[in-house]
Amino acid sequence: MKDFPGTPGTMTGLILRILQCVFAAASIASMASTSYFFKFTAFCYLIASLGLQITWSFVLALIDAYALVRNKALQSTVLISLFVAGDWITATLTLAAASSSSGVAILYFNDLKSCSFIGECQKYQLSVALAFLSWITIATSSLIMVWLLASS
Repeated sequence: MKDFPGTPGTMTGLILRILQCVFAAASIASMASTSYFFKFTAFCYLIASLGLQITWSFVLALIDAYALVRNKALQSTVLISLFVAGDWITATLTLAAASSSSGVAILYFNDLKSCSFIGECQKYQLSVALAFLSWITIATSSLIMVWLLASS
């Protein structure tokens, strides 16, 4: 297997995993700081999806950190296959949640003009933007994992 940036056990792989956690946690914090997010199913789905992503990315960040400290290679085919499956599942869930939440935010707050609390609307929009940033980082990791698996 090739060793290129973003592969498990490298510094760039660890940075990608940490960014996934940070963006997802910031999105959840922004959404949870509002008082009415639970009235919108898409926003609840966003929080659930990002909670799963935080868990997955944090565990893989710990594995990457362990591999960096111990100077071990994490390039067995079985391990990479597990990473591919988990990354693609969380990437799909995160994209679906971010897309549905952005649709709700646009519909209710821009098209219907039903946002009476400007601060809350901005928090919803910030949360959706952070969710998309989180998806970009998990999608990058997913593509790197598929590329690594294909090159093995």
